[in-house]
Order: sequence, then C-alpha cells, then structure tokens
Amino acid sequence: MTATDLPFKTPSHASFNDLPILDNQFADIDWQAPWLCHLNQLDYLSKTVHHLSSFYEESNGEIRDDQPIDIVAGILNNALHLHQKNVQVDVPTTKPTQGNQAQTLTFVSQNALPEGDAYESFIAKTGNIPTRDNLHDLFNGSIWLTFPKTKALLNYHHMLEIAAQGIGERRGRVRDTITVFDENGAILVTSDRGIGEGLKAFDWQASLVTSRAQWDNPTQVNRHAQAAVYIFGHALLEQLIQPRKPLCAHSLVIYVTQDFFVLPLSERMAYLDDALAQQMNEVLCQDGVTPRHLSPLPILGVPHFCSENEHTHFYDDPYVFRSGRRQKAKG
Repeated sequence: MTATDLPFKTPSHASFNDLPILDNQFADIDWQAPWLCHLNQLDYLSKTVHHLSSFYEESNGEIRDDQPIDIVAGILNNALHLHQKNVQVDVPTTKPTQGNQAQTLTFVSQNALPEGDAYESFIAKTGNIPTRDNLHDLFNGSIWLTFPKTKALLNYHHMLEIAAQGIGERRGRVRDTITVFDENGAILVTSDRGIGEGLKAFDWQASLVTSRAQWDNPTQVNRHAQAAVYIFGHALLEQLIQPRKPLCAHSLVIYVTQDFFVLPLSERMAYLDDALAQQMNEVLCQDGVTPRHLSPLPILGVPHFCSENEHTHFYDDPYVFRSGRRQKAKG
C-alpha cells in the first residue's frame, strides 16, 4: 500500500481493524486553536487526523502488526490534491537550482530518503518530501500546503549554501537563519507601521497592547483589522500542542495595505506566500544575515491567541516580554 492509496474515505460502519491508526499524540491537537486557523485544508486535516486517532483508544492503545506505514504522507497528499481541485491552483513545485529542474511536490515515506543523502538535496532533486508518522512532520507538511513557494525558496537557499560550502558539522549563518525561521518562524502582517516597528523595537505596548482593537481575530471576520500573525514554524506548531507563556517565535514583518484584510483567508494566504517568499529571498541574500534579523515575538502575547492576554497585566512579565535592544546583526 502506498501513501496515496490509504483508505481515508471509509464507510461509517468500519472498525479500527479496517483502518490505519494514529496514536494518541495526534488526539491532543486542538484543531480550533487560533494559530492553526490559517492552514490550507484545515477541515480535511482535522477531520481525518481526529478520525484515525480515535481508533487508537478503540484498539486499547495497541498498534496492529499489519498497520500501514506512511499514514501522515497519505493524509498530506490527499490534502494537496483537494487543495488543487478546490482552489484551482497550480501544482506546487520545487525552485530549480544548479542541475535540478523544478519538481512536483509529493509527500513520501522517510524510508525513501537514501542513506547519505541530505534531506534538502533529496527534495530539490526529486520533489519528494520525506515524512514520518509524527506530529512534527504533520505540521511540516501543513506548512508546505499553506506556504509552498516560501518553503521551496528556503530549500533553494539551502541548496545554494550546500553547493558553496558543502555539508559539515556547522550549517553556517545562512542555513542557520533558514532553519530557525523554518522551525520557529511567524509572520506579522500589518497595515499599521507603528505595530510593525513596535515589534522590532521590543515595544510590546505599542505592538500588542494599546493596538489590541486593530488586531484580527482568527475566529471572527473583521474587515477592519490592521494586524495579524500567521505561524510558519512547524516545530512551533508542535510545541503549541501544550501552550506555554514563554514560547517565543522568530518573526518577520510584512507590510500590506488595508485591502489585505478584506480578502478571504485562502486569498490572504496565497498573497502572503508570494510576499513572504520575496522577503525571505531578500533577507537571505543580505551580507551577514543571521537569525538575529528575525524579531522575537512571545507567541501567546498575540491578541486573541489566548484568553489570558485580554488583561494588560499579562504583558508585565519581564521574563517573557523582555525590554531587549536591537543590535546590528553580525556575520
């Protein structure tokens, strides 16, 4: 059975003996969390993962010997095909590098990655994204679904650095920056420069508190909003399974016109993917770029991301909301 052949569309009378099973780590996902609302094919992902993880309890916490592999890869491939069908978008591809043409993206088993091949090189050469049956790779795939151009752009810059520097014990400053954003990144999108500049200056009052009424609520349509945060880092999404106040994202600010917040969510994400890919390209091409070019953002301080931040004293914690000083990044 291949990843794309998994029987996710099942009759209501099917039992866990007929289905693949996802263990209880997947049952812990709160698919209604505000930081997941922007993910493409969220409805399909949430229903399918919930359905398959519910059979873990029915099986008394046991995984069958004949359990199919590559369940998460199958879910992601189905979501990818649904998105192409429903939104009529082009098939996502890699970004060509030296000696590698653009390749159509597909999620495959981690076992498809040949021993000794670098993960990024394998994606660039084949378009195949090695995927394990765990939360980390489920969220990684969901970001590929939502920001395919940006993810391809990051892989492209990995390849440029590998071609120039080879693969050693240390990744170097460019690949470090890519990795930090890929794992832990977030995007502040705003039409108010004061909010964006406030974040960069560690001015939490200006960026998050006094501007609260201007912030988009992910669960309610607000065409008058002027700021929103969308998470890019898949490791950050995994950590938010159990939210903790100290969790801090590494963010970029993208300025938009007010028209952005009038767009339907799918159009927002398509626009943002283009804009983010362009901005990340500019950032990674800078001399001396390091992860310090990314602005710290205590993620639970984002308005509407948790109920506790409705109270201004939430932001009085100096351990989380630090009065840092932006210094020029050094290579």
